[in-house]
Amino acid sequence: MPGGVATNLLELFGLHGRVAVVTGASAGLGIEFADALASAGADVALLARRADRLATAAAELQERHGVRALPIALDIVDRDATTAAFARIRRELGPVWALVNNAGVAPTGRAEKQWPAEWDATVALNMSALFQCSLLAAAQMREAGGGRIINVTSIFARLGSSLFRVASYAATKGGAENLTRQLAVEWAKDAITVNAIAPSWFASEMTHGSLEREGVEQRMASSNPMGRIGRSGELRSACLFLAAPSSSYVTGTTVAVDGGYSAW
Repeated sequence: MPGGVATNLLELFGLHGRVAVVTGASAGLGIEFADALASAGADVALLARRADRLATAAAELQERHGVRALPIALDIVDRDATTAAFARIRRELGPVWALVNNAGVAPTGRAEKQWPAEWDATVALNMSALFQCSLLAAAQMREAGGGRIINVTSIFARLGSSLFRVASYAATKGGAENLTRQLAVEWAKDAITVNAIAPSWFASEMTHGSLEREGVEQRMASSNPMGRIGRSGELRSACLFLAAPSSSYVTGTTVAVDGGYSAW
């Protein structure tokens, strides 16, 4: 790549000297987001429950990209632990520039069966923990002069699912998407942008069990104009775009990465 092109790309998307936080970062899409941010030069804090997987992911990011990677094992539904985690990030890495709220759960089954236990657990993780992480990150961003919050929602934030019964998931992802817009409005004058990425079907730990069922992947693919589910790596560019310092005038929007699913 010619030097001028590389320099221009770094000016647009480079994150050297900045700190990013990814929740749900021990597997699947969380690791993909963390790797994308680290590839742009960001030091990355990885938050999830499984300490062994976090340690492995952090070591790989440090070796591959030469950045600092801080694994923090916790359940982000635990509010005290989450507050302590963000304080540790500030202390050990520096103020948060970008937060990717990726952690989530997606119970399936009839709506009547999801009340109350699955509903409460889904709201606690997909909505309340996301909100707390956003508040904690925004406090550091405000102090440092700005930042980027990226909420991972879903095509089912604004559409119903005919393939699976996902009442709790759809409700919380819809709430997260509208919270994205509200926080964007409230925090715009603080130079904090708040946006969302809405994926369709991607192979991940969350969807693994569903994809193993006979005919399910084919049904997912047939409901999409591209005729396939998402591939590894296809969420990276959206994450880097929304995390970039140059995306300073993009806020309150949702980037659908869905192969055209929501266009039908």
